[in-house]
Amino acid sequence: MTVQVSPGPILESQGEGDRGNAYLRTLLQQCERQEIASHVEIDGWLQELRQKAAYIVAQQRIPTRKDEEWRFTDVSSLFDSNFQLAQFPQREVAKAEIESFLLPEAQHSTAVFLNGVYAPQLSDLSALPEGVFVGNLAQLSLERNYKAVNLLGKQEGEKEVFTALNTSGFPDVAVVWVGANVAVETPIHLLFLTVAGDTSVFSLPRVLVVAETGSSVQIANQYGAIGGTAPYFTNAVTEIWVQENAQVNHTRNQRETAEGFHIGKTSISQARNSRYTCNALSFGGQLSRHTLNVWQTGEQTETTLNGLTAIAQQQIADTHSTIALNHPHGTTDQLHKCIVRDRAHAIFNGKVFVPKPAQLTNAAQLNRNLLLSPKARVDTKPELQITADNVKCTHGATVSQIEADELFYLQSRGISADSARILLLDAFAAEILDRILIPSLRQTLAKRVAVGNS
Repeated sequence: MTVQVSPGPILESQGEGDRGNAYLRTLLQQCERQEIASHVEIDGWLQELRQKAAYIVAQQRIPTRKDEEWRFTDVSSLFDSNFQLAQFPQREVAKAEIESFLLPEAQHSTAVFLNGVYAPQLSDLSALPEGVFVGNLAQLSLERNYKAVNLLGKQEGEKEVFTALNTSGFPDVAVVWVGANVAVETPIHLLFLTVAGDTSVFSLPRVLVVAETGSSVQIANQYGAIGGTAPYFTNAVTEIWVQENAQVNHTRNQRETAEGFHIGKTSISQARNSRYTCNALSFGGQLSRHTLNVWQTGEQTETTLNGLTAIAQQQIADTHSTIALNHPHGTTDQLHKCIVRDRAHAIFNGKVFVPKPAQLTNAAQLNRNLLLSPKARVDTKPELQITADNVKCTHGATVSQIEADELFYLQSRGISADSARILLLDAFAAEILDRILIPSLRQTLAKRVAVGNS
């Protein structure tokens, strides 16, 4: 078993960067031809937003392992497939095909998107209370559309190459808008599915969440695929605006198939006295990366980041997070766990910035990793950058195996070796899974952990 925290220089194969940049230009050209499902009244600003993003992408290059932020994650395997921009599927998708992805708790508050485009025939939003909107940008009221001009594509980090690529070509926008002082009791489920086939495709799911002052909402994003065995690429972006004294509990479940590539960005802006919780779950895809950025825009915010990665075979799963605290009395708590089997490779890099204005901050960060085979690998790098002098901050990382003494103890109580291992894995994952507020999802994920993510 290997743990690499500070390896030596990594040499890039000759010409790999040029190949990646040519590939990026091909994707960009397809994005620039993408049509938008929107009102005529707002096409002007959307077109301007996309054109600016396309210009940003054109000035950049594909990240390589020479870049510090990508040193452990090689995306060159993307270039092996000739991805075509996915369109709304021509064939009819039956309700039965998506049944395994649905959440009973959100039976009447689910919005389904196929290849990034809203599918109202598969959605059911009949249980939404007054003051809550869920749908796409085209259905949003004109008043909120004009407010969206100042929100969509306005988070920090929009110039990152994959984020800008999404902005340059998203075909639709999933919108959750919760009015002031509205509390949503049932979870809102946003289901994004790639309809795969014989052709390799890439899709650009986009989400905008606005929780107005004093509101409370629980949201579950889920990513997966149906049909076909060709490779596919999901490049997803979610922007969340948590206004003053609002509360958002957000679960992000990435369960792509073995043929999938997934690169995702979640950006959150937290106003004064707001509370944000993210449960980031990564189980699928041959290569996945989730970048999570939280920006504090007012004092006394609470941020809780829970993460669980469970991978096997030769999967690669990368988690990068940044929490930027710029005001006093902020509280952050991050716990990310990885279960790594076979020859899989997990990466964690978490940053917490506490500059001088962020006095009286309380920040905790911990990454715990469980390696289940001699070839399993994890690269972990928790970081705290502190210039404030009146704070309480901790961080750390642990890497371990299943202890032989623990297995022996359980077997001595009449439990088989296989059952003992499942019990220990369940105990390791339970600290994260127990924080998920959706029982059916919690049970499904616990089973996947137990059987090795098959």
